[in-house]
Amino acid sequence: MALELNRKLRHARAREHTLRQLFWECTHRCNLSCRHCGSDCKHTALHPDMPAADFLRVVDSILPHVDRHHLNIVITGGEPTMRADLEEVGLELYRRELPWGIVTNGLALTPVRFESLRRAGLHNITVSLDGLADTHNWMRGNPHGYERAYEAIKMIAGAEDLNFDVVTCVNRRSLDELDEVKEKLIAAGVKAWRLFTIFPSGRAAQYPEFDLDSAEIKRLMEFIKATRAEGRIKASFCCEGFMAGYEGEVRDYLFGCNAGVSVASVLIDGSIGACPSIRADYTQGNIYTDDFWDVWQNRFETYRDRSWMRKGACADCRFWRYCEGNGMHLRDSDGNLMHCHLLKS
Repeated sequence: MALELNRKLRHARAREHTLRQLFWECTHRCNLSCRHCGSDCKHTALHPDMPAADFLRVVDSILPHVDRHHLNIVITGGEPTMRADLEEVGLELYRRELPWGIVTNGLALTPVRFESLRRAGLHNITVSLDGLADTHNWMRGNPHGYERAYEAIKMIAGAEDLNFDVVTCVNRRSLDELDEVKEKLIAAGVKAWRLFTIFPSGRAAQYPEFDLDSAEIKRLMEFIKATRAEGRIKASFCCEGFMAGYEGEVRDYLFGCNAGVSVASVLIDGSIGACPSIRADYTQGNIYTDDFWDVWQNRFETYRDRSWMRKGACADCRFWRYCEGNGMHLRDSDGNLMHCHLLKS
């Protein structure tokens, strides 16, 4: 019954497509070289940062059409703290009464920079911690990565006026460390923890150990269930895919990919897309040639009617009704499903 109700609500949301979250890929520059980077920012950093004024023009163009207090702006990259004008952009968003936040690796988030961002109206922040020190540093390619990230986490956790969570990309190295990571996060004062698996795209495709097998996926789900039952930290599996019997037990909501339904993005080159985790080309326009709101209203049918996804492994799947093809980031440019959590769970 819950799955049927969620299905109806998902279709209603698609019809309404109320914009709730807008990502800005503000830079491809990064101060790390992560093994699991989906965009391989080290390679693409030659693309110049988007001028802040160009993004703010997009924001101003959509303000007449949205509830500004319920549209969350998320600044991502690359590493957004690489931009010297991040506070200037944040302050402009704050002046427009828009909640905004960043996703960061924490390497450059010093106390001075953190306070500067807070003065600019920082509303929410996500920091990555991908295991204990050796594992995190191996994944992030920097011997100081874990120390800096953990110090940033402790610092942010002390700021009760922010929406804050930690994300962990789980792999075979970190799976056995999750209990210790959990205790570290609880000791730091973290309340919310999202756990991801690593999709083999971009640089991550070079490391098969990132791809958990069926038994390991089940271990991860059971860990999340047990952690949620403890109630000491709010652990959740990310929105990566439908999990059948684990639905309702590893997240606060039932699965539904919101890319193009309530989530949009402005990418580094001006492309208008949905969730920035989508690496295949499903962009619908470009801010330098198209009106963002017109694109959002009229060109996202690929995301809102997903019947075209019912092919390959999805063609005869008995869970199609509730999954509808999994997350858009798991499709290649030809629409083929590259990865399915359900098959492993």
